[in-house]
Amino acid sequence: MTHASHDAFVPIGQILAEQVLPRLHRAQKLPLRVSCHGTISYAGAAEADCRDRSIPLGDAASPEEAMTLAAMRVSRGDIRIGQDDTLHFQTRLIVIQDNALGLVLAGEIRAGIILWQFPVASDSEARRIVTEASRIRGMAFAASGRGDHRSARDLRFQASRLEARLVDPLWRETAADLLRLPQAA
Repeated sequence: MTHASHDAFVPIGQILAEQVLPRLHRAQKLPLRVSCHGTISYAGAAEADCRDRSIPLGDAASPEEAMTLAAMRVSRGDIRIGQDDTLHFQTRLIVIQDNALGLVLAGEIRAGIILWQFPVASDSEARRIVTEASRIRGMAFAASGRGDHRSARDLRFQASRLEARLVDPLWRETAADLLRLPQAA
C-alpha cells in the first residue's frame, strides 16, 4: 500500500484567497450584459448624419453564455435598431459587461464573426493602451473639427477596438482562459 505524498498540500487560506473569494466576487457581478456597438444612419444619409449607437442584446449568467448569445446574434445578422427598414445599423463591436459595467470581454465584428480581443496581461499594458487610445481619440476630435466625419468615426472605432482589451482586472484571467479554448477561435 502506498501513501500519497503531502508535498502538494495547499493551506486553506490560500485556497480561499486565490479560488473561492474571486469566484464569489465575480458571482456578485452577474448577470452579464451583452451589447453591440455600431453606427446608425438612414438610407442615403450623409456621413455627418451617421451616429454611433449601442444596442442591448440580452443578459447572460456566465461569460460562456454571453459569448454564445453574441455569436448567435451576429451570425444570424438580426441586430437591428427597430422595424424601420430605412434605418441601417452597421455592427462594429460586441461588448460584454458585468452589472457594475466592468468590461468582461469585447470583440470586433467582421464578416459575420466576432474576433474577440485578448485582455491586457497587466496594469502597465493597460496604461499603454489607454495612452494610445487617447491619442487616437484626439486625432478623431481633430478630424471631426475639420468636417472629416468618416475619418473621425473610423478613428473612434480604432480607439474602441484598442480599449476592447481593457478587461476589468477581476475578469482578465477568466477572459484569457476562454480565449485559449479551441472553440473560442
